Amino acid sequence: MVIYSVYVVNKAGGLIYQYDNYVPRAEVEKTFSYPLDLVLKHHDEKVVVSFGQRDGIRVGHAVLSINGVDVIGKNTSEGKDILEYLKDPSNYPVSIRFGRARLSSNEKLMLASMFHSLFAIGSQLSPEVGSSGIEMLETDVFKLHCFQTLTGQCELFDQNLKSALEVAEKAGNFGAGS
Repeated sequence: MVIYSVYVVNKAGGLIYQYDNYVPRAEVEKTFSYPLDLVLKHHDEKVVVSFGQRDGIRVGHAVLSINGVDVIGKNTSEGKDILEYLKDPSNYPVSIRFGRARLSSNEKLMLASMFHSLFAIGSQLSPEVGSSGIEMLETDVFKLHCFQTLTGQCELFDQNLKSALEVAEKAGNFGAGS
């Protein structure tokens, strides 16, 4: 079983702890000639693919580097806007690396709050009296498990969490995507 992230959300839906435990999946690098046959746009201080999929590049992938140099948000390392840079035919051929960008702190807060809202709605809409709400949300790529506890955080939470993640990775008996 691979554990990608751990989120601890309080009863009010606020994110009180978050830990990432994943290495981003393989990224895709491709050399393009002018004009670029993908549609890119600014989204949350990143440049992402908004239309067109090919060779492992998917909608939602972010531009991670141009010509082997990492980008900084929506700008090249020289401070130029990526979209403006890619509009100039003199910059081609260009090698662009795409992949899933890490979530920003704000995106993590929004996701935790959104999941808490879904959890609360699920608890109230359940036909079973005293339903505990969402226990697992399953997609074709991952499973999101929701565990509830009556205990608070302790001083050794980080250490115990890392130990539990190591044990889960070593056990590996739950299969991919669990």
